[in-house]
Amino acid sequence: MKTIGQLKSEAKSVLSGRWKDSVLMCLVPTLISIAFAIVLVVVVVLPLMALSQTSGFDGQSINEASNATGGSGGGSGLIGGLFAALFGAGISWTFLDLLRGKKQEIRPFSDVFRGFSGAFALGIIVIYILSTIFTSLWALLFVIPGIIKSYSYSQAYFIYYDTYEQTGTRPDFLACITASRRLMKGYKGKLFLLDLSFIGWHILAIITAGIGYLWLTPYISATKAAFYDNLPKQTVA
Repeated sequence: MKTIGQLKSEAKSVLSGRWKDSVLMCLVPTLISIAFAIVLVVVVVLPLMALSQTSGFDGQSINEASNATGGSGGGSGLIGGLFAALFGAGISWTFLDLLRGKKQEIRPFSDVFRGFSGAFALGIIVIYILSTIFTSLWALLFVIPGIIKSYSYSQAYFIYYDTYEQTGTRPDFLACITASRRLMKGYKGKLFLLDLSFIGWHILAIITAGIGYLWLTPYISATKAAFYDNLPKQTVA
């Protein structure tokens, strides 16, 4: 496995000369992410602030309203996560193909929707739902096991894509998650450190009201595609 610096250098090499198309490819999901954040504020934060300043509501009423708005916020979060998975898979697969020389250029407004195509959409949706359920169940024990499992399942979308491309048939969803768990044995800490290395860039992106993610998303996606490409592969049953 290459060092974090080497993985980032590999990502920068892929992005070199392709930054414009990479930014355009990430424009739609970035705008949707910002929209979801605004909806979350409107649906959850503002109603709670209004209730807390309104006379005639006791603590129980506010708690009940908080639970109701929290449910709406949770639903928005799940939908937002699903869209992020669909868009993120398409972007990541594009950079993986570029790294492997299977693609030479980015088609921004078609590549970003690769995850929505009939061949892949069902797999992404099912893997997202299953991974979310498994991670949530582990998180019930404690937060740390949930985080660890999220890293264990992190390569499932790449495995699904590779298996489909190699065999031409849709692989078993659970098998992809299981293969990811096995593939990440001994590498979860490496991916965690890779994520930590982007914290400064995340802060800068947030300061720019999310606009910075137009450049940060391609950088992270390309680096994580390089991370997957350097992992020892195994066949999905």
